[in-house]
Amino acid sequence: MGLFDRISRVVKANLNDLVNKAEDPEKILEQSVTDMQEDLVQLRQAVASAIATQKRTQTQYNQAESQSNQWQQRAQLALQKGDETLAREALVRKKSHAETAATLKASLEQQSTQVESLKRNLIGLESKISEAKTKKDMLKARISAAKAQEQLNNTIGTLNTGSSMAAFDRMEEKVLQIEARAGASAELAAGGSNLEEQFRLLESGGDVDDELAQMKAQLTGGSVSQGQLPAAGKTAAASSSESSPVIDAELEELRSQLNKM
Repeated sequence: MGLFDRISRVVKANLNDLVNKAEDPEKILEQSVTDMQEDLVQLRQAVASAIATQKRTQTQYNQAESQSNQWQQRAQLALQKGDETLAREALVRKKSHAETAATLKASLEQQSTQVESLKRNLIGLESKISEAKTKKDMLKARISAAKAQEQLNNTIGTLNTGSSMAAFDRMEEKVLQIEARAGASAELAAGGSNLEEQFRLLESGGDVDDELAQMKAQLTGGSVSQGQLPAAGKTAAASSSESSPVIDAELEELRSQLNKM
């Protein structure tokens, strides 16, 4: 392969690539329809011209045919009058017009065929243009939809949804940790309160027990230190042995007051 052939091929390839990149489908469709409409205009002009020529030929044929018939009648008239020379001259003129009429008739038939062909082409082109317009609108709609889809895909591609979802996951984990710490704090606070309450009950119960022991000691005539309580059997025995009517009456009054509370 020669150098010039290679250079020519490279240039053609680059030009084709530039043309392909520069082509806008919508503009190309519009231009194609415009070109077809221009062809339609030219074809209509051609049909109109062919029809005009056909009509002119038809007129010329009719005139030649009429003159041929006219000279035929004149030849007959001259022959009837006995003038053969004049009849011969009329027949010569008749023949000339008849030949012209025959030529025009052949041309007229050819023109008629041409006009019919042009009319069929015109109808076909009009149909193609109508179809092209419909297809152009459909293709333009598909182009718009494809561009919108491409733009949407590009927009979705630029969205950083992965990092956003990861951020949501991290925040959810932090919320769970905060909730866990709050629950633990509540349990510790509840445990401390219960412990304080238990000690408070123990302390309050100890005061009552000490006071009860002192009262028992006063009744028995002895003294009992805090934390030392006499046995229940001995206390009951001492109380029964040393009880008096006055004490019994006081105890009854105390029981009555306690029952009323």
